Amino acid sequence: MKKRIICKNATLGYEDGIVTENLNFTVNSGDYLCILGENGSGKSTLIKALLGLKPTVSGEIVWEGLSARDIGYLPQQTPVQRDFPASVREIVLSGCLSGCGLRPFYNKADKQLADDNMKKLHIEHLARKCYRELSGGQQQRVLLARALCATGEILLLDEPATALDPKAQTDLYELIAELNHAGITIIMVSHDISASLKYATHILHIAKKQLFFGTVNDYITSSTGFAEEV
Repeated sequence: MKKRIICKNATLGYEDGIVTENLNFTVNSGDYLCILGENGSGKSTLIKALLGLKPTVSGEIVWEGLSARDIGYLPQQTPVQRDFPASVREIVLSGCLSGCGLRPFYNKADKQLADDNMKKLHIEHLARKCYRELSGGQQQRVLLARALCATGEILLLDEPATALDPKAQTDLYELIAELNHAGITIIMVSHDISASLKYATHILHIAKKQLFFGTVNDYITSSTGFAEEV
């Protein structure tokens, strides 16, 4: 069975109104989807719906060949979270919790997975460092490694480059692209249109008047993409 997420005529909202409606798109295994749109357009709400944390008002979101354990999530950080007093290794290891079940401890495989993902994200030398002493870019790498401990299938990233300096942003985008090239499906909310066009395979642009979903090339030549470029 194919592993994919299918959004069918989905409408999202809260008690005080609809945020976005008539969403139709499919994310296949290996895709890199960037979700674009203005503030308040429903991007973060969509991420919550894709995670199964928020029901649709109408329509449906289907996980085909996937379970909750196949999806890792990197949310936007709050100032309190950035000041968390734990070691890098402890935070990365915590990504294994969902797979522990009733087992009240990390086993050898969990610890090896954490070590492997720290090496993959080039942060193994920071393992004993306190998380709150790291730079913003280093913290995002730690959180990516944690998300990879939860899954090797799909990563949902909610504006992961926010508040990073330009070099740290570029480094993070390159790292995410490497993960995608290694076979991990990426779904990322972003405000960075140029980076989205450079790294993504598909674009979902949520706007009040017009929705767009398609390949990057189709987006560039569409009226929506042309307007953004102008």
